[in-house]
Amino acid sequence: MLQGLKRWFSSGPSPSPEWPELVAWAEARQFAFRGVRDAEGFVIEGRLGALPWRLEWGPPQRSYVKGAELRLRAEMALPSELQVLVLNRRLQEEMERAVFDQYVEGVQTRIDNQTPPEMRWLVMFPKLAGSELGALRERFVALANVKPWLVAWLEGPLATALASTRLPPESPLVLMVGRGRLTLRLALASPDLREIETALRLFETAMRESRRAASAGTEVDSPSTQPSLWSASAMPTDPRSE
Repeated sequence: MLQGLKRWFSSGPSPSPEWPELVAWAEARQFAFRGVRDAEGFVIEGRLGALPWRLEWGPPQRSYVKGAELRLRAEMALPSELQVLVLNRRLQEEMERAVFDQYVEGVQTRIDNQTPPEMRWLVMFPKLAGSELGALRERFVALANVKPWLVAWLEGPLATALASTRLPPESPLVLMVGRGRLTLRLALASPDLREIETALRLFETAMRESRRAASAGTEVDSPSTQPSLWSASAMPTDPRSE
């Protein structure tokens, strides 16, 4: 039993991480860095002012991310009913194709809780028009259950930060608000420090702008209906016919 306990404790995160450049960067900024037991990856925790954030790199949690995934999360104390999604256009097209194949051609009409919220929201909420997206319209899609909040959020610095991203069109990027939490997901094959810094700057901009949008006094009401069955108006057209 003693040997088993020794093996268990020794299987924890390595005291000498594989990413010395990242460790030095985190320590210089007073971020907490640790490895992940039984998986290739790491966690970095820091703060923007008084608000903590968490960065994770490792195996993907979404099927649309191929290879390793970078995730950033922060509890923003936003209204729990607020649901907001910004994603790159290529991923939106792929998701809508997958939704059509799964729920229409598969004769399945109910969108259940096993479906990622990103896919459910694409069906449930209207997208911003190109004129509302401005410089983002060629590369991004945005939607929400509270349009005024989304429009306020995307004004100014956040739109500029998103427009300046240099990810390939086929690389997924998802920025979303749900249950009071802000989340950023993107594909990152290897933990390149410059890419992580860029993602963190984008995320911190989204944090600051979400506080600004919240403080602007935009009212957030719970949607009157959230369809569990697709109506004719909510049913997507076959994307392959467009």
